[in-house]
Amino acid sequence: MTTTIPYADVIGDPIAQSKSPLIHKFWLDRLAIEADYRRHHVTPDELADYIEQRRSDPAWRGCNVTLPHKIAIMDLVSDPGGVREKIGAMNTIVRQADGSLIGTNTDAAGFMAPIADTDWSGKHAVVIGAGGAARAVLFALKQVGIGEITFLARSGLKATGLLMQASVKGSVLPMDARLPEADLLINASPLGMTGKAALEVDLDPLPADALVYDLVYAPLETGLLRAAKKRDLAVVDGLDMLIGQAALAFELFFGATPPMEDDAELRKLLIA
Repeated sequence: MTTTIPYADVIGDPIAQSKSPLIHKFWLDRLAIEADYRRHHVTPDELADYIEQRRSDPAWRGCNVTLPHKIAIMDLVSDPGGVREKIGAMNTIVRQADGSLIGTNTDAAGFMAPIADTDWSGKHAVVIGAGGAARAVLFALKQVGIGEITFLARSGLKATGLLMQASVKGSVLPMDARLPEADLLINASPLGMTGKAALEVDLDPLPADALVYDLVYAPLETGLLRAAKKRDLAVVDGLDMLIGQAALAFELFFGATPPMEDDAELRKLLIA
């Protein structure tokens, strides 16, 4: 499919829950840019064909990539920034004028945006999950000098590999293990997402000044965040990261800086 109007999209399986079209269309409207942003359901078996079709469409500016394609997509595009070695997952693909496709990752910067004012050097973080989102989280935490990371993961081998690749001090526990005492808890898994299994975790081991950060944004208030609020723990929901990474992708797709002064209005729209 081709169109004369510039457009980008978000791909994943499932994809109905994605709020990316609402965000990008909000910014396109505010900036009076004639372009579109769409949601596109792409299964793993369809991923290679999807990329090849878009490569030949000059109106296509690129796409955001969500579950479960953030790792598989790396085999289909070029990687001039060394994202494979640095992070191990891509969430943004940008089409160049000659039809070549470049992959990058805006998740790491988007993840850090709402917690960048805190000094995390030497502190202990627990990360739930070891997929594409966890890779970006690990990269970001290493950049700010995190002292130790504990993974809770179904695949201990995969999580151990991530720690070794990043050269970060840490350990790996099974998903149902008791939480260690930590300064930061991050859910980087799809658990708790609409249509997925609930995330069952006891927050009692966390100290009173711990921060709980859930990357899931559908629903916005997950079971994990509700439990954290009951303990009066500080929380960050998935919209902060979603908006942060989307802003970087928007500039790559459309060559304009999003009107971030409208963030409060955008957030209201996203939770309506």
